[in-house]
Amino acid sequence: MRALFFSLLHYFLTPAGIVAMALLDSSLVFFLLLGIDFVVILMAARKPELFWLYALLATAGAIGGAAGTFWLGRAAGEKGLSRLVPERRLKRIQRRITEGAAYSVAALAIIPPPFPFTAFVLTSGALGVPAWGFFVALTGVRMLRFGIEAGLAAYYGRGIIGWMESPLFQWVVDGFIVLAIVGTIVSAIAIVRSTRRGS
Repeated sequence: MRALFFSLLHYFLTPAGIVAMALLDSSLVFFLLLGIDFVVILMAARKPELFWLYALLATAGAIGGAAGTFWLGRAAGEKGLSRLVPERRLKRIQRRITEGAAYSVAALAIIPPPFPFTAFVLTSGALGVPAWGFFVALTGVRMLRFGIEAGLAAYYGRGIIGWMESPLFQWVVDGFIVLAIVGTIVSAIAIVRSTRRGS
């Protein structure tokens, strides 16, 4: 299992892989706690001179993935939203989102998991939050988050690479494998059930 994870991780540790991971990270089904952050940090630690490029690529992928989620919410509308987001969480999110909340909702992108940002993007689309303001703010905040991560990783690169060779890192990898598998399965089952209820 660990060998499979490292072979997949090797794919994501490329410029195209960063974009792919960021797209997946913003989707409804795929779940890997801090997945895109992990990839950005590792890439910047390995090639510090390109840290700015990795931040840009991660931002581009995240915006692409968020756009798909946002427009899915827009297509589902308020009625369809209840099939995709648990009712209790949906009510909490709806209370925080108003028509003029594009900047404040997008600013939540700075908060790392387990904050349910994908649900906020989906709900924002369904409630008709203005797309232009939302994505301008989201782009700025994601660029700030990934830029800080990549910059720090570039500066502390040797220490990060040394940590990757430690036994502790192997345990962390095992934990990520379990979280990714369980989280993705749970998300997929929830979406399949919700679409069956709605049909």
